[in-house]
Amino acid sequence: MSATTPVPADRRRGRAAASNPHIRFEPYLRVAVDDGWTPDTDQPPLRTQVARERPRKVITRNKSPDIDFDRSINPYRGCEHGCIYCFARPSHAYLGLSPGLDFETRLIARPEAPELLGRELAARSYRPATIAIGTNTDPYQPIERDFGLMRQVLQVLQAHRHPVGVVTKGTLIERDADILGELGQAGLARVGISITTLDSGLARRMEPRVPSPVRRLKAIERLAAKGCPVRVMVSPVVPALTDHEMEAILAAARDAGAVAASWIMLRLPREVSPLFTAWLEEHFPDRAARVMARVRDLHGGRDYDPDWGRRMTGTGAFSDLMRQRFRVACARLGYQTALPPLRTDLFQPPGAQLRLF
Repeated sequence: MSATTPVPADRRRGRAAASNPHIRFEPYLRVAVDDGWTPDTDQPPLRTQVARERPRKVITRNKSPDIDFDRSINPYRGCEHGCIYCFARPSHAYLGLSPGLDFETRLIARPEAPELLGRELAARSYRPATIAIGTNTDPYQPIERDFGLMRQVLQVLQAHRHPVGVVTKGTLIERDADILGELGQAGLARVGISITTLDSGLARRMEPRVPSPVRRLKAIERLAAKGCPVRVMVSPVVPALTDHEMEAILAAARDAGAVAASWIMLRLPREVSPLFTAWLEEHFPDRAARVMARVRDLHGGRDYDPDWGRRMTGTGAFSDLMRQRFRVACARLGYQTALPPLRTDLFQPPGAQLRLF
């Protein structure tokens, strides 16, 4: 099916995307056609499918100049949270799957990730630096309850005193508060919790399988109580839809125990733009044109500007205003906008004692 062939609403209940856009690497475009044999009303609801992958390595390296980490781990590909704005959607095309409904329903788990991590940490050439987890797809999405890969990965990092930074919207992270709290107190861990809006109704439509904003605030409180530093991420800021909530989100997260804050403007790379536009037209038809006009103002007339240093915030008057509002609110609320680096001097590589002989 193409981006112009939406799946009936009753089949995609609890999903944000309305269709499966064409996979950009495929030579042929597949379009659903009613042949009269199987009416849409007889089609079952879309269910989540999980395949297993056996990767050769689990630590991914990057050299992006506008992010503060050079390595990351993604235990899962695709994300059942289904946030309509997710910038990671285009990565599903590399698997031969659509960034639309496939991204939300056809997931990949990597059960051997913890074992591979241990091997990579044991390499003689390995030098420790913070490993970021959750930078592409959410490690605490619903299937983590079944696979438990994040807890296993954290146990490996804890055993070898390796620094880690986690980003999530999933409240399942509370399960691992014991590990993250111990690592946090040792200067080896921090967590970023993303809150896009405090409006539970809007959140349900925009992030259909993400825990409510109130639950995410509770996760901040529980992690902070265990001693893990938490950063609230006002991300993404959706112009003309959620931008007015910045100060309220920052205040609520501070009251819950967050000690640092950051923000990122809405990003609509590749297939995300038509998916997000279709979502706006379905849920906010009276506001869709205004939102997209503001987005294009931020990106030089385009839906997205991928250039380093501009892709996270955009440019122009509205971007400057959001930056100033964020700075003023953080100063008033006592936030840190930058936390000290995590420690690397405590790292104990697997088999380190054996190397002495």
